[in-house]
Amino acid sequence: MDAQIDQVRRFNRTVTERVGVLHDRYLGRDRPVGEARLLWEIGEQGQDVRRLRERLGLDSGYVSRLLRSLEADGLVKVEPQPRDRRVRSVRLTEKGQAEHALLDVRSDELAGSLLEPLNAAQRARLVAAMAEVDRLLTAATVTLDVVDPDHPDATYCLSAYFAEVRGLFETGFDPARSLLPDAGELRPDRGLFLVARLHGEPIGCAGLKLPTGAPAEIKRMWVAPDARRLGLGRRFLAELEARAAQHGCDTLRLDTNKALGAAISLYHSSGFQEVAAFNDEPYAHHWFEKRIGASSSG
Repeated sequence: MDAQIDQVRRFNRTVTERVGVLHDRYLGRDRPVGEARLLWEIGEQGQDVRRLRERLGLDSGYVSRLLRSLEADGLVKVEPQPRDRRVRSVRLTEKGQAEHALLDVRSDELAGSLLEPLNAAQRARLVAAMAEVDRLLTAATVTLDVVDPDHPDATYCLSAYFAEVRGLFETGFDPARSLLPDAGELRPDRGLFLVARLHGEPIGCAGLKLPTGAPAEIKRMWVAPDARRLGLGRRFLAELEARAAQHGCDTLRLDTNKALGAAISLYHSSGFQEVAAFNDEPYAHHWFEKRIGASSSG
């Protein structure tokens, strides 16, 4: 672990030096990288300030200082939203749009300067390595939060899940016919509901039923299509298994539809074994079980 930490720190030093974030005039402009990045994230369509904070992982005080500086330079306009004056939005002025376009050009030039000294094979290796680092850092940014199953992020994920499987299952999908647990079964202490978020936006969910005197059961695990290379499905399984074991459960169950081939492969590779049907879920073709907790170690 120490060697890995040393490598990460060495990588961070190399990147910060090479891309110029140590200078107070980023990309040759009269502002540091924090202001330039915020200007870039505002974009041509504008943003609300809360989403900017979540996207960049910055505290409200620092974002407010950056916005005041950009506003003083005539680059942005910050104003309350008409429908809710407690929510502030920010947009680029005409001068800000010109600065945004210039930053775009300068960023392309910087990227080119990183690639230009390398031969074709080295460029391909660097770009592939950057893509992998980007994917892994994005995965490390995802949070898993326990929420109420009626939370807006939970209902968003479930609606997206239902819409997706409706198009995948041979018979379609009607939530009213499925053994969908009621909200009470996914609230402590009878269960829990996890939502995965990336930059504050929901990108996945998974529920866990914890019935008294019966095996724990995973329900409604879903990952957004554009987040499916982040290892989130396996992370959900590990988190739910750990929580079920903490609750004293020694067995974890789930069922799934034959159309969900990637999910079936994930369950097999995560130690689940196919078993006889343990419920009458009309949309299930496969039932899985895994021994967990202290009793599974022998």
